[in-house]
Amino acid sequence: MTRLGQRKPIGEALVEEGAISKEQLTHALAEQKKTGTLLGESLISQGILTSAVLVRVLAKQLGVQGCVLRHGLVDPELLKLIGQEEAERLKALPLFLVRGVLTVAMAEPQSLPRIERLRQLTGHRIHPVLAMEPNILEFIRKYAEGETDVNAFLASLSESDVSVIEQEKTDEGPVTDLDRMAGGSPVVNLVNLAVLTAIRDGASDIHIEPSKNGTRIRYRIDGLLRDLMRPPAGMHASIVSRVKVIGKMDIAEKRLPQEGRVRIIAEKREIDLRVSSMPTLLGEKLVIRILDRANLHVRMEDLGFRHETLEAFLRMLKQPHGLVLVTGPTGSGKTTTLYSALDLLRSPELNILTVEDPVEYQLDMVNQVQVQASIGMTFAAALRSMLRQDPDIIMVGEIRDEETARVAVQAALTGHLVLATLHTNDAPGAVARLLDMNVEPYLLSSALNGVVAQRLVRTVCSNCVTKYYPTENVLADAGLLGKPRTIFRKGAGCEQCHNSGFHGRMGVYEVMEVTEAIRRMVHRAAATHEIRQKMREHGILTLREEGVLVAVQGKTSLEEVLSATHCDDEGEAQPQPEPAKATV
Repeated sequence: MTRLGQRKPIGEALVEEGAISKEQLTHALAEQKKTGTLLGESLISQGILTSAVLVRVLAKQLGVQGCVLRHGLVDPELLKLIGQEEAERLKALPLFLVRGVLTVAMAEPQSLPRIERLRQLTGHRIHPVLAMEPNILEFIRKYAEGETDVNAFLASLSESDVSVIEQEKTDEGPVTDLDRMAGGSPVVNLVNLAVLTAIRDGASDIHIEPSKNGTRIRYRIDGLLRDLMRPPAGMHASIVSRVKVIGKMDIAEKRLPQEGRVRIIAEKREIDLRVSSMPTLLGEKLVIRILDRANLHVRMEDLGFRHETLEAFLRMLKQPHGLVLVTGPTGSGKTTTLYSALDLLRSPELNILTVEDPVEYQLDMVNQVQVQASIGMTFAAALRSMLRQDPDIIMVGEIRDEETARVAVQAALTGHLVLATLHTNDAPGAVARLLDMNVEPYLLSSALNGVVAQRLVRTVCSNCVTKYYPTENVLADAGLLGKPRTIFRKGAGCEQCHNSGFHGRMGVYEVMEVTEAIRRMVHRAAATHEIRQKMREHGILTLREEGVLVAVQGKTSLEEVLSATHCDDEGEAQPQPEPAKATV
């Protein structure tokens, strides 16, 4: 262990932190004089102190992060960047690489010459963290020799590192502890650690993928996948089996796709996970979708609606009956918008029913039905049954086929308020999509209250926000070329936002309220571009124009808006938002 430069003796720091008593310190100092060992080593050998506590106190003294190296937290392939000999000389071990920043465990993380040497060897920016020298050297030798004793390292994970994962019963009742059955298995610990890390970082999905060299585990944050960990070769089958067990899936079936679910207790709250398996050439790929109520923003004001678009949406919802559609691609936040609408509408006086696939979040005073196509419980079948349940409001998770579309329109015409999602690029396109499903134009024109099209854009990280001027090409794509010059904002990249410059997401909404003029156009099955032109005449902004306003306000970058939205009829003259009127 290397002696580190502290502001005060380590013994005093340990006493102040409550890690040891003064009597234990006195006894350890006496033993140290006899044996000549370092104080920390002496305390650990006597069982008075653990390596984790010693690292934490030393790291606090040095003003850096600290860690105890464990298998699964280190990418063995990164050792090749500096080689065994140089790693032992520098007493440093690369842990993981994220967006050009290499996190390195070092016995002397305060040594600027060693950090600079690592930067020269790897070509990456170095983020040093403190680890004990024996711990570092042990891992360097094991990885250099190709030894990966998975059980020995992962079994060291304790209950304090991960929360207990529990299995959900089919009746949605009490949950049963599965970890006692596993008995602290290292594979269980690895899965728990991956899930807990993803939840703490606000990820929406975890991808467990087979590769030629082992397993790759990634998670999706703000819509983009990032590396989480790389377990060594030989663990993939065990990881897949563990996830399948808690998801109540058939671990023997590896040739067909499967779906499962599990409820976990993490960070002192219940979180639902949806598990999907898919056979690939190299093995089974798993995707775990994280449904965390903490990430569910049910207040309309928190979603990103502008005042004008929110007022138009609320007018649709206040109609006593009719069809309200929310459109957009997968992952654009349609379900969250519908839940927000239900949260606004629900009351003891109303009977609200939903049919979803799957039911993502449970809401009070809302009766939610899960689609099960295998037993004939399809969207259309469930919707027909709901009409006999005396509903006031019906929410359809997705209109996928002609039968569901027809039943939804009929329900809207017979005195029910129907909320549904649809996969189209923009609001006017929803009309053409329903007509393609053989819904009669005269019925649709009478039933439709309005359509909301939406996209999600990443918001600028408040920790590293900077000002910039977009290029002329970007301004031209946004329709701002020749307009008064405006300063935009973007993130420079920091640890808090994983060096992406963005943290969190917000919605961009195109709200088409059906006026009498638009209703007449729907009745005669007008083309999409005609309806869009009529929207513009009514002053309704398109998705891109709405996004540009968000960028002008400094909430996201202009390039992010252009990436998330599309521009229809580029050859036509389009009204553009005036940047000079917005506050930056």
